[in-house]
Amino acid sequence: MELFVTKNSPYARIVRVVTYELDIEDSITVSHAKTRKADSPYYTINPSGRVPYLVSDDGIGIEGTDTICEYLCAASKNSLWSYPNGDDGWTLRRLHSLAHSSLEGLSVWLRETHRPKNEQSSTIIEHERARAFRLLGEWERSITDPLMSGELNRAQVTLFCALGIEKFLPEFEWRGAHPALHAYMNRQANRSSFFNTDETNF
Repeated sequence: MELFVTKNSPYARIVRVVTYELDIEDSITVSHAKTRKADSPYYTINPSGRVPYLVSDDGIGIEGTDTICEYLCAASKNSLWSYPNGDDGWTLRRLHSLAHSSLEGLSVWLRETHRPKNEQSSTIIEHERARAFRLLGEWERSITDPLMSGELNRAQVTLFCALGIEKFLPEFEWRGAHPALHAYMNRQANRSSFFNTDETNF
């Protein structure tokens, strides 16, 4: 299989974390896609130009972080990306949706700051900055949920990769005002799948 990524994409990092958790990273070729280039050869592989993008062994292309993670977990007969039954299943869905909201908003903020200065929208940046810090307040409370400290799941992976955007977004200074979340991120950073997918190790 071949996985197309960009170095700083938190969405691609989520999939890479899953490959390490499933112990299949050595069976997947990781290729760097050239995106946002008018003549990129990557567009002949994935017309949307987005990452991550997985090409399976039978040549089928799969786009979308959650879809790829679900596919890899199903192929590995692993429940990492599944929802449990009962109340825990609904709680995990809620937490994953919350983590995904953080991921999406921070990604928009980051992309806007990478545009040429004269093309950046201060309105978009402020909107996403405010959203990010509102969600941090919610996470400072929600991080104590047992599902955020037990067996690794999709909410934990998504949140960690979302907050990891701080390395590319200096304006996103959140740790001092959110001690519980700060402690959580420090604990998770020692996990091998997160360490091995840090951009400094890639």
